[in-house]
Amino acid sequence: MASTSTSSLMASKTVISKTALFSSLPGIVSRSFLTFAPASPSVKPLRIRSSNVTKFDEVTNSLDEDMDQIRRLQNGSDVRGVALEGEKGRTVDLTPAAVEAIAESFGEWVAATESNGNGVIKISLGRDPRVSGGKLSTAVFAGLARAGCLAFDMGLATTPACFMSTLLSPFEYDASIMMTASHLPYTRNGLKFFTKRGGLTSPEVEKICDLAARKYATRQTKVSTLIRTRPQQVDFMSAYSKHLREIIKERINHPEHYDTPLKGFQIVVNAGNGSGGFFTWDVLDKLGADTFGSLYLNPDGMFPNHIPNPENKIAMQHTRAAVLENSADLGVVFDTDVDRSGVVDNKGNPINGDKLIALMSAIVLKEHPGSTVVTDARTSMGLTRFITERGGRHCLYRVGYRNVIDKGVELNKDGIETHLMMETSGHGAVKENHFLDDGAYMVVKIIIEMVRMRLAGSNEGIGSLIEDLEEPLEAVELRLNILSEPRDAKAKGIEAIETFRQYIEEGKLKGWELGTCGDCWVTEGCLVDSNDHPSAIDAHMYRARVSDEESGEEYGWVHMRQSIHNPNIALNMQSMLPGGCLSMTRIFRDQ
Repeated sequence: MASTSTSSLMASKTVISKTALFSSLPGIVSRSFLTFAPASPSVKPLRIRSSNVTKFDEVTNSLDEDMDQIRRLQNGSDVRGVALEGEKGRTVDLTPAAVEAIAESFGEWVAATESNGNGVIKISLGRDPRVSGGKLSTAVFAGLARAGCLAFDMGLATTPACFMSTLLSPFEYDASIMMTASHLPYTRNGLKFFTKRGGLTSPEVEKICDLAARKYATRQTKVSTLIRTRPQQVDFMSAYSKHLREIIKERINHPEHYDTPLKGFQIVVNAGNGSGGFFTWDVLDKLGADTFGSLYLNPDGMFPNHIPNPENKIAMQHTRAAVLENSADLGVVFDTDVDRSGVVDNKGNPINGDKLIALMSAIVLKEHPGSTVVTDARTSMGLTRFITERGGRHCLYRVGYRNVIDKGVELNKDGIETHLMMETSGHGAVKENHFLDDGAYMVVKIIIEMVRMRLAGSNEGIGSLIEDLEEPLEAVELRLNILSEPRDAKAKGIEAIETFRQYIEEGKLKGWELGTCGDCWVTEGCLVDSNDHPSAIDAHMYRARVSDEESGEEYGWVHMRQSIHNPNIALNMQSMLPGGCLSMTRIFRDQ
């Protein structure tokens, strides 16, 4: 399909193939396809071009393609792409040349926006164990050198540690970059950016990528081979580990063995061959814990055992087996760069997703009664009841961990005490820890609560804190592919999602109503801020409450969102009634 402007796409007529959209009903659909095509004009003007104009257009198109390549690497508040050959249907786009341009642009952006006038900008770089990390690190250092920054090499590190390197003395860098693609395959890699204020927002990363796109497209030599000033190697992970140990010791304040408060506890860690092994030998072991039975602690960028992801069923199964086999008190699962985590209780029950949010809510609401808890809008009706029954307030907001965290920051600025922000993916942040999504810090809080329960005479384990969490009877996620040129996919996705909203507002979907939570100034299907300083929208999405037409009783919800990772639309739904998801799917298809 020919390239089409966003404005013309929004004004065009949408054509949807129902046969391709839902072909497997009455069973639940597992994969669907969405086709959008703008209406074609009946008359096409005849254009005559000279050879000079043609050559100019070829050069312009080449520059546009180069710039688009960089812009497409933006993934919300991160940069992600394919760094190695071997992924079917994907070509390498996160090249050293692209990474150098992005790193240079980030260095210039930091110098322009974050500089305090104290001299040269200092930026640290950490990375996970991916095999592409070495050559891409060289490109980052080359880009930072071009921008006139001093670079510091943290080596194998975690995403939260990179942010903390901007705060902890004596490091206190002006900014930091983490090279990781989280739980994605070994062929992928990416960049996350931090200043002392926290992680960059999507609009900020967009500015950096725009600047990098112009550099990349116009640069004759695509990558530097010479780094004039070599980066200084630093051991920050030891300082970060000590920081976590001190928090555990101080808050448990064990009456018998202050320096070894985890003595008598067995904790199994599954690092998934990512960056999380340090938590075993540099935190838990030094606090007296027995970590026998821990899994996949050695970093291996090919991730030979399973994807390092607390949402991954295999990761949870392996951890559950280790907990039961060793009669451990707790199992811990980290993702690759340790900004997410999940746990397994002493009975072998996996705790992730809504269960992890409920567990953290129970802990935080003990410490901060009445606090608001912000989550993405895919959480269950049962979680909302769990939070409100403990005196908290539940704010449902846009999907995307950065959106959820930033919403918590804004609510606190507006005078609404908000101490916990968590996404169902496992990204979680607390106010006391600089609003940083840190999987290790979440586990630290869970461990502290576990020890306090034992000291108070309870041997039930942390799973007892969420025994009354009501789970949905059904939960389904469908993916609807957008068939178009990559540059058109975003506009087409917006068009489809806005049509979904329009149908609900016009009453075409009986019993469906756009969600809202007025206490947190969130309206229009949990998408729009209605306060005086609304946040920019990085991806369109709407949540609809679904009620029975006759009784008016709410029994489920549907959430439709534009993916920021791939050219598709995600359709999530949950139901408290048997057959509810199938019923909602039929209504969605038929209308």
